[in-house]
Amino acid sequence: MSVLALFITAIIWGTAFVAQSAGMDYLGPFSFNAIRYGIGAIVLIPVILIIRGARLRQSNGMGNVTDVSATAWEEGTNLRNTVIGGILVGLSLCVASLFQQFGIIYTTVGKAGFVTALYIVIVPFYGVILKRKIPGKAWIAAFIAMAGFYLMCMTGNVTLSLGDGLVLLGSFVWGIQIMLVDKYAPKSDAVMLSSIEFGVSSLICAILALIFERDITTWNAIINCAGPILYAGVMSCGVAYTLQVVAQKKVAPTLACLIMSLEAVFSALAGWILLGQSMRGIEIAGCVLVFVGVIVAQI
Repeated sequence: MSVLALFITAIIWGTAFVAQSAGMDYLGPFSFNAIRYGIGAIVLIPVILIIRGARLRQSNGMGNVTDVSATAWEEGTNLRNTVIGGILVGLSLCVASLFQQFGIIYTTVGKAGFVTALYIVIVPFYGVILKRKIPGKAWIAAFIAMAGFYLMCMTGNVTLSLGDGLVLLGSFVWGIQIMLVDKYAPKSDAVMLSSIEFGVSSLICAILALIFERDITTWNAIINCAGPILYAGVMSCGVAYTLQVVAQKKVAPTLACLIMSLEAVFSALAGWILLGQSMRGIEIAGCVLVFVGVIVAQI
């Protein structure tokens, strides 16, 4: 069941690219992300309350005063790390998702999904900054993925399209977001951290929307965009994240990453089936190479 939950997560995240693309027919990127992440933050609140209620009942059932005091101290430490981590991860999420959202305006959802997946290859190279040794397979994975990216995104005159370039910039920021999650998640309340993350991103995007998109963000536009917003907010942020957290407790990290990387494949299929977006043969070959590079990076 846990493996199935991860497959469902990958499907939801992949098809969410369609919702993001469709949302641009009604709202600007700032407004769409503000509402989307706001919904995501709210959807996770009941999950947080349920988890914390279970922990409180467990703590109250302890007979040892020392154990209760230790639990209270740990709760305080986790809360501090959760708030700090949530703010930092939220800032990186905001920047990465805005690059992606603007990029989707100018490229297909299939290509956006595969370019976004490059963060899995990019993350190991951030280890250079932290003075970590990069394994040989990371270099091989990067070479394969970059070759695929070239075939997939470079036009005939060897230039990068605006949309693909923006999504690529987002991939570099997604890498930073992943590293921040890796740092703070183990010593935080994971679901609360995610809710704060979504809340911070929503607040920043809302401020930017008020400055740059006030004229196009109307109640009528929001109502017309209700379907894509709800799917991206409830399903992508709320449901998929919860499934991921629950499933990864019983699935090995490597297998979990391999399954969730199928997000890129599902984004291409969703773009083809739902939006009628197709790719040339050389672009499909590029997608295959990117996916191979992602798999090599995770094995």
